[in-house]
Amino acid sequence: MGLFISANGRHAKAAFAARLLASAALPLLAGTFTLGVIPAVAQEAARSFNIPAQPLDAALNVFGRQSGLQVSLASSTSRGVTARPVSGSLTPQQALSQLLSGTGIPFRISNGTAIVGEAGGNAAVGGGGVAADGSIVLDTITIEGQGIGQGGVAETVIGPQQLERINPTDLADVFRDEPGVQVGSSLPASQKVYVNGIEETNLAVSIDGSRQNNKVFHHNATNVIDPALLRAVAVDAGVAPADAGPGALAGSIAYETKNAHDLLLDGKSIGALVSSTYNFNSNTVTTGLAAYGVHNGMEILGYLNFGKGDNFTAGNGDEVEGTETDLISGLGKVAYEFESGDRFELSHDRVLDDAPRPFRANAGFVDTGRPWEPKVRDYRLERQNTVFTYTDTTPEGWWDPKVVLAYGATDVTVPVFLRDGSTYDVTGMTSTFNGKVENKFALDMGSVTAGVDFYSDKARLHDLSEPGIEKARNIGLYAQARLEPWEKTRLSFGARADHQRFTGVDDSDFDNSGLSANISGEYDLTDYLTAKAGFSHVWAGIPLAENFIINPNWVYGPDGPEPVTANNYILGLEANYEGFTVEGSVFRTDINNARVPRYNQAAGGPLFAREVYSRGFEIGAGYDWLTGYVKVKYAHIDVDIDGHPADSDSGNYIATPVGNIITIVAAHTFADWGLTVGGDVEIAPEYDHVAVGYKPYPAYEIVNLFAEYKPEQMPNFTFRAEVQNLFDEEYSSRATYGQEFPNVTPLYEPGRSFLLSAKATF
Repeated sequence: MGLFISANGRHAKAAFAARLLASAALPLLAGTFTLGVIPAVAQEAARSFNIPAQPLDAALNVFGRQSGLQVSLASSTSRGVTARPVSGSLTPQQALSQLLSGTGIPFRISNGTAIVGEAGGNAAVGGGGVAADGSIVLDTITIEGQGIGQGGVAETVIGPQQLERINPTDLADVFRDEPGVQVGSSLPASQKVYVNGIEETNLAVSIDGSRQNNKVFHHNATNVIDPALLRAVAVDAGVAPADAGPGALAGSIAYETKNAHDLLLDGKSIGALVSSTYNFNSNTVTTGLAAYGVHNGMEILGYLNFGKGDNFTAGNGDEVEGTETDLISGLGKVAYEFESGDRFELSHDRVLDDAPRPFRANAGFVDTGRPWEPKVRDYRLERQNTVFTYTDTTPEGWWDPKVVLAYGATDVTVPVFLRDGSTYDVTGMTSTFNGKVENKFALDMGSVTAGVDFYSDKARLHDLSEPGIEKARNIGLYAQARLEPWEKTRLSFGARADHQRFTGVDDSDFDNSGLSANISGEYDLTDYLTAKAGFSHVWAGIPLAENFIINPNWVYGPDGPEPVTANNYILGLEANYEGFTVEGSVFRTDINNARVPRYNQAAGGPLFAREVYSRGFEIGAGYDWLTGYVKVKYAHIDVDIDGHPADSDSGNYIATPVGNIITIVAAHTFADWGLTVGGDVEIAPEYDHVAVGYKPYPAYEIVNLFAEYKPEQMPNFTFRAEVQNLFDEEYSSRATYGQEFPNVTPLYEPGRSFLLSAKATF
């Protein structure tokens, strides 16, 4: 498993590696002269702080930016608490002590993280894991130093410690604990993410603040991401804030990659990381190399990940063709922060897959009646993302600006096989140039974020006989308030105004404008019980068509496609008492005029639209103790399209059947031994809410176990052993394409897989 590149096309691969090394490693080498061997300023060096009195969670968000530290905080700790003002040249320790003065809330700073709130005398480090010192890890991180996660009523944040516990090899692993987020396909190159059954191109998806526009080919992944590079992921299911960006029809997903501060050991100014994982199922070795440092405001990071292996074996004992591993991906970051607090960051990440895959990369085999098509073919998929970010780490009252400029692109090249035996290559490319300028205004009761954003997206098909291009440009104005107007009450509300110009393959232009609005809130019914509710109406303009079905002969008519809109609703309750958590919510998403173009003009062509409805509920319970935790979640999700049950073909770019999903997660740390053991279970009962004449989705039960050892004598080393799919189940994940179709053999997941990992940090 992992991300893939074949051994074919060595020259192309070498060129890619050269570009990747230049973007990810050379910034590190350039910074070496600056960093040298001079020790960095310790974490206790004085910095300039200016934090007005405000709700604790908002104050800690500002503290994280001004101190350069990550901040971990349990949501229940901040409720109804107002932080004291902080001003002057102080160490992070002094500033945080002043900020929490009089609240009675303890804290400590360790390994680049400010840990606020302690349990049983030991501070938690957030994210659903267990600290090496045996301390309890709280369930939810609501504050991150880089600002990911805004604490919305439908938000889930998967933080650094949770990612470390999961040790993900692909996006399916990243969302393993969340039944409401499903990932289809067992190959990263063809994995699509579904939130409450809605496919991710109907959400506002970003990487390091850069909008993603990756609707290239329905058999490929929408966003190929190497999880080894991820620092955190935030998902707003349904109701998303206005500042999440345009197009948040069914919510948002924000991916954030690692930075130097995340990897540096306590008190170090320069460091390195080496990691390696061996998967016995496919004889795959994945190796990560990173070097990073900070000094006098300068931050440098270079991270490369390589992998190579064979096809994996499914639970039925058969080798699954087209699943070999040959990986290369990377991340480069360079940042500088002036004494004034002005911080500039440039990041670039890139992933390439150039391996033989099943002919349709999200299905094992499809019987189309065309015997001249081989079972596998080469797919070349490359995604890149470049982001420039400016922030002020010492905001003063109403001055807290942020500027983002970004470029992203995804290219897919595949051979087309003709009846006479000849072939030719076709390339699809989506690209986006986007950005925003915003400011966060601090108020006594919270904050208001206001700004302007834009995007210029293109979907281009390079075909010798039928080339075509669609374009969309958008400019939006937005504002989002996050307030605590009175005790026990937290409100978030905002609005957007967007104007879009859509250009068809025939160069016809269509101008449309629309308004979006959202409101959500939480109210503490008692000290232990909180009620939540939210609503959003979203206007998203006209989405671009998939590259590979673009037809240069399309006729759009005088009015063009209708803009897509959506309404989202959520209601929930959450109870917390002495380590116990019980929660439940009901949701609904209605998408109107969902654009699903067809190549054939007679079948609807560029004007084809669908009505999509997703509704269901999620309940969960958990318990945290001093050195461990257990959590159980159950999600029920029904999706209908035009009044009929959704099918996985519609899931290519709209929505997919989900049904019932149960997850169980548990871990415990034996602090005296430096040993953590745990595992997770996913249960998917049979699901028969399918269209007439289609097969029900089969049931499956998956068990994964792990043990992680951090020897006291070698504190810089971590060793891990795990087994995935313990009982060797033959199955396809619920969101995988084609399970209900008689002419499709779905892409199976790997059978029982043993993995051994080792990591060393210096």
